[in-house]
Amino acid sequence: MVRSRFLKDLAALAVLAAVYFTAGKLGLKLAFVNASATAVWPCTGLALAAFLILGYRVWPAILAGAFLVNWTTAGSIATSLGISTGNTLEGVVGCFLVTRFAAGRKAFERAQDVFKFAFLAGVVSTAVSATIGVTTLALAGFAGWTIYGSMWSTWWLGDAVGAVVVTPLLILWWENPRLNWTRKQLIELVLLFLGLIFTGWIVFGGRFHAALKNYPLEYLCIPFLIWAAFRFGRRKAATAIFLLAAMATWGTSQGFGPFARESQNTSLLLLQSFIGIMAVTAMTLAAEFTEHKRTDEYVRQLAVTDPLTGLANYRRLLDALDSEIKRYDRSGRPFAVVLLDMDGLKVINDTYGHLVGTEAICRLANILRIHCRAMDTAARYGGDEFVLILPETESPDALRVANRIAERLSTDGDDPPVTVSTGTAVYPHDGRTIDELLAAADHVLYLKKGSSKKKLHQPT
Repeated sequence: MVRSRFLKDLAALAVLAAVYFTAGKLGLKLAFVNASATAVWPCTGLALAAFLILGYRVWPAILAGAFLVNWTTAGSIATSLGISTGNTLEGVVGCFLVTRFAAGRKAFERAQDVFKFAFLAGVVSTAVSATIGVTTLALAGFAGWTIYGSMWSTWWLGDAVGAVVVTPLLILWWENPRLNWTRKQLIELVLLFLGLIFTGWIVFGGRFHAALKNYPLEYLCIPFLIWAAFRFGRRKAATAIFLLAAMATWGTSQGFGPFARESQNTSLLLLQSFIGIMAVTAMTLAAEFTEHKRTDEYVRQLAVTDPLTGLANYRRLLDALDSEIKRYDRSGRPFAVVLLDMDGLKVINDTYGHLVGTEAICRLANILRIHCRAMDTAARYGGDEFVLILPETESPDALRVANRIAERLSTDGDDPPVTVSTGTAVYPHDGRTIDELLAAADHVLYLKKGSSKKKLHQPT
């Protein structure tokens, strides 16, 4: 098992190094100020995501991938080793800072953490690689000191945008690779990405007149990023940003689009500045919208959930009963309700204290939750009264469920022993309104409770 685990880890590191090498070679095809300095470097985002997801143990893969990229491009073994060390340290420092100050892999769940991530991973840690890399090349004579500033800014900006574009994409898809889309959502997603691709093709594909070249047409892409963030959240927003970055980079490198200038490196720097700002903006909006949705869902759950037991409350009970009545009108299938009333809760409170009484209520709620089907609704009706709604259930089955719950509670082994009285009613046989149905179940319950009391007080 140890050997198998070692081989799997080794294979994963090899794949990571190969992917890093491939991405690095593609990025260095756009190196114009120096063979080793490019304004497009997705490897930073890849390395940072690997460190955040898999831990610091992936550093050999990053070091090897970076070394091979630089060794097969320009420079010497010494300069390649120095540059790859800077690339690796960049990932390590970025991972440490993001984990320590920006919630680590959860950095994209809150807007404030997105800003922290952008600053720590996109501004601070990337300065490590830029400084070590450019200094190494200058000391070795592969770059002049006169262009140190332009090389450093190009290196740093390429790494920074790689971090804010690629890292969210990889982490969010790694954590949630499932595609749980409804047909309506799928259609909207297709429209969204078709619109983004078409707009990107128009803006960055050289499809408009040269006289419009200096117009700010790049902002036509922003509505699609907002659409993705608002309607689909962080994962789709990160995907839209990456797609836009890929199209814009290709078009700008071909001399198309509003960022195209005489200097190809200047063109890419202008583009990367735009992409970086759009990435941070879109991810912040997506995090904010997602947080608002979570808050709304939490408030909605509070409005329909009993705070003590976690079961449905009275409001949710009425909604569920109304829904079942409407379902009966459509399908003609009856449903049953089981009313449950704890026996002797006041005695328990007086004897053992209200805390034990509260625990007894929760014991019954847990049993109801266990014995509920996915389609059933268990609700707290009052202080010590509960209701269980059983769709598509007749009276005999409802009675069996009630007896099973009562038996399970009385034999759960906890102290003090607790019993429950039950009453059942079936719609529409026992009532055609909510009040009539609950009243019928309540009548049966108290008939049973009265019968139990008579048996208890009969002389022996």
